[in-house]
Amino acid sequence: MYDLHTHSILSDGEMLPTELIRRMAVAGYTTVAITDHVDLSNAGSVLATLARVRESAKLYGVRLLCGVEITHVPPAQIAGLAKSAKSSGADIVVVHGETPVEPVAEGTNHAACSCKHVNVLAHPGLVTLRDARLAEENGIALEITSRGGHNRTNGHVARIAHQAGCRLVVDSDAHAPHDILDKRAKFLVAKGAGLTDAECKEVLSLNIDRFLRS
Repeated sequence: MYDLHTHSILSDGEMLPTELIRRMAVAGYTTVAITDHVDLSNAGSVLATLARVRESAKLYGVRLLCGVEITHVPPAQIAGLAKSAKSSGADIVVVHGETPVEPVAEGTNHAACSCKHVNVLAHPGLVTLRDARLAEENGIALEITSRGGHNRTNGHVARIAHQAGCRLVVDSDAHAPHDILDKRAKFLVAKGAGLTDAECKEVLSLNIDRFLRS
């Protein structure tokens, strides 16, 4: 099991990174990305701090992906920050998409989908087919999320991704212990977005190494 979008106390989460890792390990996860909210003020320091718990994660049987979620950054600055984050050691770069419940700047989805240094566009709301096709070209996954409010457009995201041939991932956007999905809950999030059983199996068994290399 994987989760490519979680938060710790390094931004607005409730758990220390190691507590989050431990709880994810107990829930059956083998790959976890901690992707705390960043802008130009804190991306480097967040990544440096996360790197200190790689060994702790390994001891719990979890592959930790040290990442960031670029959040509320002006669209014109997203590509530069994504590139900088990768240069600073980010294993994965997530961009906080144009969710229907937050005032994310228009153009954020397009900037993210146009950037080869971005891996996941989180909760992208009413993402356009044009941007989904850009995401496919750049190897970027669109996220199906279990997070309340953000998940209102999961069906639309799944449908647009299918039309564009774009990869999907299913994440929790966990901030607290009760947000962590067990295997059945993760399947139901995918199924509830309109995916077939076969599509759910394919999305939930994603080869993370191959995905990140793409």
